[in-house]
Amino acid sequence: MAVTVKTFASAGEAAGAISSDRSARYLGGGTLVMRALNEGDVSISTVVRASDQTLTRIDASGPRITLGAGVTFARILGERDLAFLHAPARSIGGPAVRNMGTVGGNLFAPNPYGDFTVALLALDATVAVQGGFGARDIAIEEFLQSRERQSGALVLSVSCTRPASAEAFRYRKIARIKPKGGSVITLAAHLPVSGGRIAGARIALGSMAPTQIRAKAAERALEGRTLDAANINAAASAAVEGTSPADNALGSAWYRREIVGVHLRRLLSGQE
Repeated sequence: MAVTVKTFASAGEAAGAISSDRSARYLGGGTLVMRALNEGDVSISTVVRASDQTLTRIDASGPRITLGAGVTFARILGERDLAFLHAPARSIGGPAVRNMGTVGGNLFAPNPYGDFTVALLALDATVAVQGGFGARDIAIEEFLQSRERQSGALVLSVSCTRPASAEAFRYRKIARIKPKGGSVITLAAHLPVSGGRIAGARIALGSMAPTQIRAKAAERALEGRTLDAANINAAASAAVEGTSPADNALGSAWYRREIVGVHLRRLLSGQE
């Protein structure tokens, strides 16, 4: 089946092309779309590209950072002001994948991938999209819950607030093959502190449900409390609540449920 490639100068034009054609897919880094085409996905008949430089812009000068959807993980690793995102960026595939893979594409990566999105979910990111309905900002949790319906929209950028300190944001990917392997599970935690107590805890998990999810029971166990051993144990015990992991070649659902609390305890305790 022939595939037509359309390239536009602006993100708006590209968004219009995607929203008007159900068989169109946006090509960013190509790690998802090209794989689908190479595997013979006949649902794609049009590939849309855009040369709009706003899609590859990084604004990391203030307390709130914005990453264009076309920003690659290699570029994030080269930005000193984005040091808090280096661990999740470094956990994405090998060098070749990090040179091509983009922030926007990672939002659509199925399990056991999409690890950078776990970090963005913990950081309460906002996703800017444009489609037939115009442009709007969506909370990343809402975006992920409706991800299948977002295929007709173009992601423009992702923004989030910079953590107040290195201790406030933590990330860990559990994989059998490093650095290229898919995740057995992925964990990220943003733990702002006010008056010596956690205020606004957010814990995100990857490969523990069809999309990345928040561990809300674990968040409740930490909210308004100090990060001591008793509260960490309570959060770890609650981590499995609300999860629905799947079996795949990297691990069984049973195994993921067994280890998620163990790794959350280590993450919160600062253990390797």
